[in-house]
Amino acid sequence: MSASIQSLGTEPAAESVLLRQDDGGVCTLTLNRPKQYNALSEELLAALQESFDEIAADKSVRVVVLAGAGKAFCAGHDLKQLRANPRQAYYE
Repeated sequence: MSASIQSLGTEPAAESVLLRQDDGGVCTLTLNRPKQYNALSEELLAALQESFDEIAADKSVRVVVLAGAGKAFCAGHDLKQLRANPRQAYYE
């Protein structure tokens, strides 16, 4: 059984918004924004989509586990980011 850990997102590995670990057909995706209670930012949503696309094409992955770093799994959308973009087009 081999395991690998991958960091996904635009920040350096220590600050990646999404961590991926593969181990024997089990892929664990860890939301990695513990100070924000893993709120779904644009960057985190993009990293999740990219990971799901990769996993869909990887026949060796049999199970996907979603986890959250820190005290909370996920607080929902990042409201600070949403409020910073009050344009109708942004929400659509």
